[in-house]
Amino acid sequence: MGYVTNADIEKRVGPAAYVQLTDDEGTGSANEDRVDEARLGAEGEADSYLARRHAVPVDLSEHPQVQAVLVGFVLDLAAYRLHARRPPVPQDVVRRREEAVEWLRRVAEGEVYLPGGDVVEANPAGGVVGEVSSAERMFDRGGLERL
Repeated sequence: MGYVTNADIEKRVGPAAYVQLTDDEGTGSANEDRVDEARLGAEGEADSYLARRHAVPVDLSEHPQVQAVLVGFVLDLAAYRLHARRPPVPQDVVRRREEAVEWLRRVAEGEVYLPGGDVVEANPAGGVVGEVSSAERMFDRGGLERL
């Protein structure tokens, strides 16, 4: 299950750029294999960050609040990958990719949570979370000085 389709990518970059960025043979039409490569790479990149905290791929049908945010960032990653095939990459495309990676990094670090009321399923690969319990602390910084 993917986050975006090739048609979504075409809409994001525009029909002319969609062809220009993928038509290495000069046929005048987009090479869907190259678009697939960019799309799958972008989805994999997003999942590589999200997997630190969430089961991937994130089921967008169960978490519609996540859909708009995640799809937008995956499209930014895919657009960058297509533009990188024909340097130089436009600055706005670079900036959007950097913003997407920063958001994904912050989700992975637990600084940002995926939007929505429901908690997205945790990644079972993260292991068991341990808790520590013990008696109340006997000494604090000033504890020895009071004796």
